Amino acid sequence: MEEITIKDIAKICGVGISTVSRAINNHPDINPETKEMIMRVIQENNYIPNNSARNLKRQDAKAIAVLVKGIDNSFFSAMIRVLEQEIKEKKYTMVLRHVDFAEDEVDVALKLVKEKRLRGIIFLGGYLLHSEEKLAQLHVPFILCTIGTGPVGYSRNTYSSVAVDDARESYKMVDYLCKSGHRDIAIICACETDASIGMLRLQGYKKALQDNGIPVKEELILPMKPDLEDYSLENGYEVTKEFLAKGTPCTAIYAISDILAIGAGKALSDAGYRVPEDISLAGFDGVEIGKYVIPALTTIKQPVDSMARETARILFEIISGREQHQHRIFEGELTIRESTRNL
Repeated sequence: MEEITIKDIAKICGVGISTVSRAINNHPDINPETKEMIMRVIQENNYIPNNSARNLKRQDAKAIAVLVKGIDNSFFSAMIRVLEQEIKEKKYTMVLRHVDFAEDEVDVALKLVKEKRLRGIIFLGGYLLHSEEKLAQLHVPFILCTIGTGPVGYSRNTYSSVAVDDARESYKMVDYLCKSGHRDIAIICACETDASIGMLRLQGYKKALQDNGIPVKEELILPMKPDLEDYSLENGYEVTKEFLAKGTPCTAIYAISDILAIGAGKALSDAGYRVPEDISLAGFDGVEIGKYVIPALTTIKQPVDSMARETARILFEIISGREQHQHRIFEGELTIRESTRNL
């Protein structure tokens, strides 16, 4: 699908290019009904006008956008540092954009493609549940990093991805807890509508329990609060605080991110629980701070540097035309520290 132009908008509306231009620039010399029609067509087709004639001369601009959901997560911070280095070495500019957890990352990307004349996009975190038609409007190569699954119904030949096998790695953690004697294992997870890493890590949790002969208990499945930032310290804290108040039997809490787990640890401490003497605590990601909290956090460590470098390599190979789209799965590492114990 070719990029839509002002000429296309004019043709769809049955008006001249100058009329479209007047509507875009809020010129008073235009019929209000005509202006309303033009603006509706512009919105429906995700047409984003060039900000100035200067932008028209930037066709050869060498910019890569990194769109991040959860920029406060130190796991992403480590990846961004590596990506910035790799992009700079290729003589490109990195455009870093934080996408709020309530924002649509593809809408943000569509604007950036037009405004910054991007050559490629890296989606870091998030969900990316969008139609093939909408994603086709991006017009530049994009790669999903750490997102887990690709867009539903979207051909894997039209985008690239780099991730761990989230279901398998989550299984690895829960299987370790089960074999350490734990049977009542709570999980801090994503909401039911999450069709990305949250769903995959929850699937791994359930399968590990089942394979160890332990029934899945709904009262031990603790979704993040939808009114708080996803995968945040606050969300982990509030979910755990609410869970502990119910008095549900539990010997271990597994959070699907280290940041959630660290928030949960604070709630446990505030409620008078000792980790791991009273309740074991485990996370996922392998963020640096996990080594320095007390007690140090048991986690699944993702190979941040390798994943970030491979993300950049694949994207630049596609931009250069030397490679087709690729999908790489990395192995995580079960890192056992002081926050978990055998029963």
